[in-house]
Amino acid sequence: MIRAMIVDDDALVRLGLHDLLDGDDGIEVVAQAVDGRQAVEQASARRIDVALVDVRMPGLDGIAATTLLRALPHPPKVITLTTFDLDEYVYDALAAGTDGFLLKDTDPTEILRAVHLVAAGSAMLHPAAARRLIDRFHQGSGPRTAAARARITDLTSRERDVLALLAEGDTNADIARTLGMRESTVKALVSRILTALGVTNRVQAALLARDAGHTR
Repeated sequence: MIRAMIVDDDALVRLGLHDLLDGDDGIEVVAQAVDGRQAVEQASARRIDVALVDVRMPGLDGIAATTLLRALPHPPKVITLTTFDLDEYVYDALAAGTDGFLLKDTDPTEILRAVHLVAAGSAMLHPAAARRLIDRFHQGSGPRTAAARARITDLTSRERDVLALLAEGDTNADIARTLGMRESTVKALVSRILTALGVTNRVQAALLARDAGHTR
């Protein structure tokens, strides 16, 4: 069972998300928060697997809250969920360590899918956000590509294989099937890859791999 937290200052949004998530047999809403500070308090007091976090909130906003949530001893996965499709939010959320970025007008089935994917260790980006990131990383890619390639040179051959599949959005289970490995082994390799690359989550690792041209 995925333990979820909803973080939004709008009571109607919280109610709508609560009804949506609780309607899924694999998800249980165990906490709600009206701002970032309360979200950190809730996540510190109980186990949260996935937090859906709004960006614009009074007091501590969603980006700052994500940074603090990801720094907890047992950090929840974070899905940034916002009304505003603005470039700086995408980049700031990724830098803060979010595992997903969705707009609030995303189809409900896709929101549920995102929660399951992120809980399983994968990532989820709204198509418009993904397109912007790809476009951004293609611009002036010469020095950036060289720098990205330099960062992956120390990975083992098997780690590079895993990274290439990770960059395509594959889950640990998908990678295990493709490479004929145990899922637990893939999980350990992903952890080593993130540490070696100096990134905090799969989204950042995938972007670095794409910038290096390291995809299948």
